[in-house]
Amino acid sequence: MGQTSVNILPGRLNRRGLIQVGGLAACGIGLPELLRAAERTDGTAKSCIFIVLSGGPGQHETFDPKPDAPAEIRGQYTAVSTQTPGVYLSSMLPGLAARTNKFCLVRSMSHLNPVHVTAAHTMLSGQPDGSSENESPFIGSLVSRFRPSDVNMPSHVWLHNMKTGTNKVPRYSSGLNVLGQQYAPLRIGHELNNPANPDFRVTDFDPLDGLTGAELKNRIDLLHRIEQSTSVPETSEASRYNEFRQKAFDLISRSEARDAFNLKKESEQDRDRYGRHPLGQYLMMARRLVETGVRLVTVTGWPGLAPGETDPTVTQVWDTHDAYYSGTDNMFGNGPYGMKWALPRLDQAVSALLDDLQQRGLLEETLVVAVGEFGRTPRFEGEGRGRGHWPHCYTSLLAGGGIKAGAVYGASDDLGGYVASGRPISHSDFAATVFHALGIPRDTRFGSDGFSFRVNDGTPLTEIFV
Repeated sequence: MGQTSVNILPGRLNRRGLIQVGGLAACGIGLPELLRAAERTDGTAKSCIFIVLSGGPGQHETFDPKPDAPAEIRGQYTAVSTQTPGVYLSSMLPGLAARTNKFCLVRSMSHLNPVHVTAAHTMLSGQPDGSSENESPFIGSLVSRFRPSDVNMPSHVWLHNMKTGTNKVPRYSSGLNVLGQQYAPLRIGHELNNPANPDFRVTDFDPLDGLTGAELKNRIDLLHRIEQSTSVPETSEASRYNEFRQKAFDLISRSEARDAFNLKKESEQDRDRYGRHPLGQYLMMARRLVETGVRLVTVTGWPGLAPGETDPTVTQVWDTHDAYYSGTDNMFGNGPYGMKWALPRLDQAVSALLDDLQQRGLLEETLVVAVGEFGRTPRFEGEGRGRGHWPHCYTSLLAGGGIKAGAVYGASDDLGGYVASGRPISHSDFAATVFHALGIPRDTRFGSDGFSFRVNDGTPLTEIFV
């Protein structure tokens, strides 16, 4: 049920595995044939929007309310009925309650890691080792490697900075892990420089030094002629470098990428519908990105600065500890770490995203997930104003991409503390489910030698697919 500490990148081929490969070779099956015999999947999702609820939202306040539990368990919010008979959500999520026929809830998320940094790493990488030495690439980088965009757009985009679990370079980009920098995400947005700011503009596709497109093309052509005039034979690495350079030039010189990030092309009414806060505007941008061919968009689920909050670096607003409050303030308030602030913005933005994707015919081919690194304690901490870390049982949301709509998998016990039914779903299993939806075989191998590591060792939750 839980996750245990293993060696760096648990997918490494061990001695026993190499012996087995040798034995197969004796039967006429060589290593290349073995590696090509990877599991095949028929995922229907072309892309994924991965919403990270950094800090770990409480299951009782969101997707798994316990209205019949004692007050010290159930909290201040009531439960409301939904489009799915017998399924209830928090009263703070009326928009999603009216749209349960568009998504599936997995109420048996479970692992044993209560630490933000390491639990966030296992969630984002799909590997069970979250130690500081672990170099596992994140899911988005693996998607970039094995399911790259088939148009001239970045394969993986990360919207807004995220502190917890990604505060070290290897954990935020893939530049220092076994995949390499070319599969790192394009990072857009930082603190108050986000699309909720009227002056926000993505500058990543602007030519350097104020060059015009024609001037930049002249420089590229000149460089190409100089390279052709040399007698040095072109290697495969050089050819690959030239390919990336040409793609980079196309991104800068053409308007498609710039337009995809430009929310001013959306109507004021639609921007209002998503919400004029960072989370709402980022999810609208995520929809525009997958619509133009980006494979995976990671969105940090930050609803913006709450009343009285001054530090934009704290994006883990779902970390509702008792120690963060004083006096009459608590997690149900409208200030920093307050659910009265965060939940309505989550409800508004995700509801608008699901409606938009469906209306545009994109929901079936776009997997949408919303998940935190863990849940919150069934009982309140300290003076009863907040909840602590709780990885043993919590809920994730999945929609589109072949997921059964209106479904609920698994259940927690009467207090929302432990898995009562259904298979406990670890972070590795959750990532396996994402890879399954995207059609990426989990036993696909990679590494400098081409086979030492594998994409994922989890078991996908195939029961929630149509």
